Amino acid sequence: MSDNSEIKLHFLDYWRVIRVRSGIVLLAFLLVVITASVTTYFMPKQYQSAVMMEIQPDTANMAVFRPGDPTAYNASDPKFIATQFQIIQQKEILYSVVDEMELAKNWYPNDPVPREQLFFRLRGMLNMQEVRNTSLIQIVVSSGNPREAADIANKIAEVYQRRRVDELNTITIKSLAKLQDEVDKQQQKADDAYVAMTRLRSENNIVDTAPDSMADPTTIEISTVQAVSTDVTTTQKEVATLKNLINGIDTLNDDDLMRGLAQLNIPDSIVTQRLQSYQAAIAEKERLLSSGLGRKHPEILALDSQMAVFNDQIRKQLSSIRGTLVANMRIAEGNLESSQKALQGSKDNVESNKVKMGEYAEAKYRYINARELLKAASNKLQTETIEKGMPRNPARIWATAEPATAPSKPNVPLNIALGVLVGIVVGVGLAFFIEYLDTSVKTLDDIESYLGLPVLAVIPKNIKLLHRESSDTADAEAYRILRTNIEFNRKSAEFNSITFVSGGPGEGKSTTLANLAVTCAQGGYNVLIVDADLRRPTQHNIFTCSNAVGLSNYLTTDLQLEDVILPTTIENLSIMPSGILPSDAVGILNSQRMSDMIADVKSRYDIVLFDAPPILGVSDASVLASEVDLTVIVVQHRRFPRSMLLRVKQAAVNVGGNILGVVLNNVDVRHDQGYQYYTSYNDYYSTATKPKKSKTPSLAAASTNSNKTDGEEY
Repeated sequence: MSDNSEIKLHFLDYWRVIRVRSGIVLLAFLLVVITASVTTYFMPKQYQSAVMMEIQPDTANMAVFRPGDPTAYNASDPKFIATQFQIIQQKEILYSVVDEMELAKNWYPNDPVPREQLFFRLRGMLNMQEVRNTSLIQIVVSSGNPREAADIANKIAEVYQRRRVDELNTITIKSLAKLQDEVDKQQQKADDAYVAMTRLRSENNIVDTAPDSMADPTTIEISTVQAVSTDVTTTQKEVATLKNLINGIDTLNDDDLMRGLAQLNIPDSIVTQRLQSYQAAIAEKERLLSSGLGRKHPEILALDSQMAVFNDQIRKQLSSIRGTLVANMRIAEGNLESSQKALQGSKDNVESNKVKMGEYAEAKYRYINARELLKAASNKLQTETIEKGMPRNPARIWATAEPATAPSKPNVPLNIALGVLVGIVVGVGLAFFIEYLDTSVKTLDDIESYLGLPVLAVIPKNIKLLHRESSDTADAEAYRILRTNIEFNRKSAEFNSITFVSGGPGEGKSTTLANLAVTCAQGGYNVLIVDADLRRPTQHNIFTCSNAVGLSNYLTTDLQLEDVILPTTIENLSIMPSGILPSDAVGILNSQRMSDMIADVKSRYDIVLFDAPPILGVSDASVLASEVDLTVIVVQHRRFPRSMLLRVKQAAVNVGGNILGVVLNNVDVRHDQGYQYYTSYNDYYSTATKPKKSKTPSLAAASTNSNKTDGEEY
């Protein structure tokens, strides 16, 4: 809770400074705003025109063909846009604009100037802008002539676009020529590799069934050996099978062989057919015999003759089968022998050609690799040649510049807004700077901290003279507080002689003393005012009485007190004017008669108030401070520096004065709202017929007079 209160207090302090220095703040604000407005009004008008362009990297800027290099054609460059911004602003572009638009004649028709001067002027008119997350840029030109700004922006875009296209074509032609040279070189490498591969294959009798593939010739020979080995194994199995079959047949007679052909997996259609016919003849013969025919019957004999023929054919066929199996076995044995020789030869060839096959394989790899590179280079050359014939535009204009209808500079709303902002900042800053330099008394804490004295009362600004008011007013309450504090702060009732001093003139001590005297008199005290300011007296003007005879006359003649003390219109209040000061009576206050007079009036009156001159300017005030019982210092709010107040206090202390306290006078509570707590009694004096004006005591409206009366100097 305490932290929040402290923060609030600090804020109110800042606001108080601004309110107190509001005149300075307003003056600085108006000066800055007026300066900004006038400057804006007289600033030359500038018109802006912009060209919107899309720019792309030079994809035709081909590197020499390097197969396998993934960055060979990478056109992505994060610095591309920034680079083009700088290129557009260089002499290569702007010189052409200067020459083509004849800017030298337009800008300096009578005085020839160097091209470089024209370049710098044109460059100063140019501004480049990038459209975020796109390939679009804006070429913005500012000029006092809207048509000139548009023409220059369009010409810059045109020259830049033309340069990019020319550069692209030049690079494309050079790149294609380099690429063609690379293709020719690669063709020669492929041809040389093919010749070397063919020579090694012929010289070493290498069999390569796929010379144009990446297959290893050594692997091919090994595969051949494996295939021959497989054939040998198959032939060996076939020979073994035939031998087993022939051996099995040799153990069988013709009848068993005839019946076992199927089980031996020797299918023979002739034997099968003849066997079926032979069995059919046997069945027919048995039928005929069963029917009663004799064995000599012609049909029986015919059947016997057929059976003999069938039997002979079967046996011949069985004999042929035996011979065929033997022949097949011999052929298989021959094949086996040949396969075994071929297998051995292949193994020997593989063993003897290991080194030669390695050289051949390396030559073959070089040839195939060179052929693939040649193919890729040829394809790239063909593609680039086709693309070259297609229209390309690395810098495309999407929106041409047009003359502006309104000036872009000066930006009146922005300049005025900045002027207002700067004015506020300057005004507030100046207020705080002056507040920092101001060492005058601003708060009660200043008095208590620097002087070490209590504040007896806070007197608001524009207080009226109380004795001239027809009735009681709120102004009197401040002096009642002062009277009460004096009563409670003096050590004894015998300390009834009091002088009011100040550091300089115009601090309101005379008015403060007069109003305090009226207040004390109204409170029942028998009060005497002694105007001891002999050089510039004021009290006789305040109370409208004669100043012909007074203190100076009493001190320089034999007059009695009754002769120099005058009554006033206020009950219980008397006044001793200063009188006319003779020219040879300087320093008369520092006399025994003055001391005796003070002792006499102290015994006659309850309170004796001495009005003194400024203590730092005249010695009379120091004399009075040393003679009277109590001294009250009147300090005008926000007028004199604190160092001066320290000298006032020291001057009174050095002569033995008993300082009772300080009256803080002429406080403007409208600005220094912290003093409202000390002057809030104003609300209690509002009458039923007079509405309250505000919570802040509005003392300025009551009177146009300050704390000093007409003719008051101190």
